[in-house]
Amino acid sequence: MKLSKLMHVASVVVGTTGIITFTTAILGGGDNLVFGITKIDALLCSGILILIAIWLAVSTIHHMMLEKQGKII
Repeated sequence: MKLSKLMHVASVVVGTTGIITFTTAILGGGDNLVFGITKIDALLCSGILILIAIWLAVSTIHHMMLEKQGKII
C-alpha cells in the first residue's frame, strides 16, 4: 500500500476521533467531565486532533503529487 493511502486513512481516523470528542464534550453532562477529564481539556484535545487531521490531509496531497511525478515510491 502506498504511503499516501496510509496517510489518508490516518487523517480520516484522527479527524473522526476529533469530531467525536468535540461532540461528546459539547453534548456532555453537567458534571463538566468528559472521558474522565474536564470539558475544556476535551475541547482543546479535539481541536488538536482536528489540526493533526488537517496536517495529514495536506501532507497526503503533497505525497500524491510527488507520486504522480515519480519522485517518491
